[in-house]
Amino acid sequence: MNLREKIRQSIIRFKELNGDPHYVALGMAIGVFISVTPTIPFHTAIALALAFILRGSKAAAAIGVWFSNPLTIPLFYKGSYDVGMYILGNSAPFNIEYESILELLKLGADVTIAMIAGGVILGILPGILAYFITRRIFIKIRLRKKS
Repeated sequence: MNLREKIRQSIIRFKELNGDPHYVALGMAIGVFISVTPTIPFHTAIALALAFILRGSKAAAAIGVWFSNPLTIPLFYKGSYDVGMYILGNSAPFNIEYESILELLKLGADVTIAMIAGGVILGILPGILAYFITRRIFIKIRLRKKS
């Protein structure tokens, strides 16, 4: 299966998610929000737990965490580092080779806390955008199904 076919299949699965537009959009927003935080390899587990607690779509949350991917992770990590260090007033060397929260812990609690704080701050806007975009898409999908 080539990349185009995989993307097409993913879009079909996305459109077939069950629930009202708010439920699906909330799950997607949670997944996208968590994907920006430097919490790899726990993205999916955290997103599913939050979706359960906040009563959003767990399936949409699991899809949303894929906003974080090999192309975006370095940007998210560097951004999380810069924002977190600025807000907390810390300074420490940043090394892009740290790919998981477990590896970040090796840098020390100050850096890890700063990166998580920075990731939370950076995740707010994409999460909000994901909510409204997904909600709008699902309202249109539901209207088409009724017609």
